[in-house]
Amino acid sequence: MKLQYKTIFILFVFTLLMGNDLKIKYKSDADKIYNYLETDSLAYNRLAYLCDMFGPRLSGSKNLEKAIDWIIKEMKKDGLSNVRGERVKVPAWIRGSESLKILVPFDRNLRVLGIGGSVATPKGGIRGEVVVVDSFDDLEQKKDEIRGKIVLYNVPFTTYGETVQYRYDGPNKASNYGAIASIIRSVGTSKMNMVHTGTMGEYKSSRKIPHAAISMEDAEMISRIYDRGQKIVLKLKMEAKFVDDRWSRNVISELKGSKYPDEIVVVGGHIDSWDVGHGAHDDGGGCIAAWHAVNLIKNLGLSPKRTLRVVLWTNEENGSRGNKNYRDEHFSELDNHILAIESDGGVFAPTGFGFSGSVEARKIIFDIADLLDPIGAGKITKGGRAVDVAPLNDEGVPVMSLGVDGSKYFWYHHTPADTFDKVDYKEFNNCIAAMAIMSYVVADMDIKLPR
Repeated sequence: MKLQYKTIFILFVFTLLMGNDLKIKYKSDADKIYNYLETDSLAYNRLAYLCDMFGPRLSGSKNLEKAIDWIIKEMKKDGLSNVRGERVKVPAWIRGSESLKILVPFDRNLRVLGIGGSVATPKGGIRGEVVVVDSFDDLEQKKDEIRGKIVLYNVPFTTYGETVQYRYDGPNKASNYGAIASIIRSVGTSKMNMVHTGTMGEYKSSRKIPHAAISMEDAEMISRIYDRGQKIVLKLKMEAKFVDDRWSRNVISELKGSKYPDEIVVVGGHIDSWDVGHGAHDDGGGCIAAWHAVNLIKNLGLSPKRTLRVVLWTNEENGSRGNKNYRDEHFSELDNHILAIESDGGVFAPTGFGFSGSVEARKIIFDIADLLDPIGAGKITKGGRAVDVAPLNDEGVPVMSLGVDGSKYFWYHHTPADTFDKVDYKEFNNCIAAMAIMSYVVADMDIKLPR
C-alpha cells in the first residue's frame, strides 16, 4: 500500500513538473503566434475569397470542386508538403425550385427550404390541410387526424441534439400515420425570419413524403391560427432529387515533422457546406483556420518534431463519406495518429477545446491550455468527438474540437445568412491561434501524447 501511494505521488509530481515545463518551454512560441496574428490578414482575406467566389459548396456541386481546386493551388503556393486531393465518391442531392403557399384562411407565400435528402412533391405540388404538433408524443396523440394531411412540427429549440430529431426523423414518423408531407419549424435560436436547412435521416419505408422547413415566425403564426380552431390549407411544391454519386476530394497538406515524421497531428474542418449561404461559419472558417494554423507555424520557422497534417474533409453535411474515406485510406497510419483536432462550431471567440482521450492525455492537454489564457481559450471540457474526427476516435485516436462562444451560431447555421460578413476578424484570428498553439505543442513536446 505504501508503495502504491509512493507511485501515485511520483506520478503527480512528474505531471506537475511536466506541466510547468510545458508552460515555460512554449510561452515564447505562443507569444510569437499571438504577435504574428496581430497583423496577419491573409487567412481572413482567403476566407472572404472562398465565400465570395465559390459561395455554397454542397457535395456533388461544381462550386465545391472549384473551391477545392483553388485551395490546393494556394496550399502549394504556401510551400506546404504533400498537398493533394484524395478522391471520395459523394451523394449529389439537388434542391431544384420550391415554394410554399397558404391557401386558407388567406393567400400568402411563405419562405421554405427543402430538407436535404427529401423527395420531391408531384409535379403540380401537394395541397393539404395542416395538423400542428409540438412533439412526437403530440403526433401520437393526434395520429387519427393525420391521414391525407400535412404535419407541421412546431418545436421550439432546446438543444441542437434534441431539436434536430424532428428534422432528421420527422417525415418517417408522420408518414407512419398517413401524412402527405411534413414541415418543421427551423432548428435555430434567433427570429430573423430565416429558414434553416440540413440533412434528414434515410427514409425507412417505401412511402416517402416531402420534408421541408419554414421560419420560426411562420411556424408560430400557423400554430396560432390552428389553436383558434381555424382550418389551414397549404400548397407545397418541391423539385428535389438525388442524381448519381459524384467524385469529390478530401484536401490534405502537411508540415513534416523534424524528428518523428511518421507521427501525425491532424487539424481540420469540412470544406462542403449547404446550398444556401456561403458556409462562412459552417465550415469555411474552420477550414481556413486549420490550414492557417499550420501555415503560420511554418512561416514562423517553427519546426515541430511530429508532422502536422491539415485535413479538409468533404461531404460532412449530407453523408459523412469524407471522414470515413480518410479513416479507411489512412488506416495503416492510425496507430501513429497522435491527435486529431476539428473546428466545426463556427469561428466566433474561442473558449477552449472539447477533448476525448485518456486521463493521462487530458492532464497534458490541460497544461497546454494554460498557454491559451491570453485569448480566453483555456477551458478544456469532456467530449471532442465532432463529426469528422469521430471515426478516428473510434479507432483509438484522441480527438479535440474547438470550442467557441456559440450564442450566435444557430442564428446563421444552415441558412442563407451564413455569409462572410458575420465573421469577426479578431475572433477568427484567435481561433487560428488556439488551434496553432495546441497542435504545435502536442506535435513538438518530448513525449508522445498517451492514449
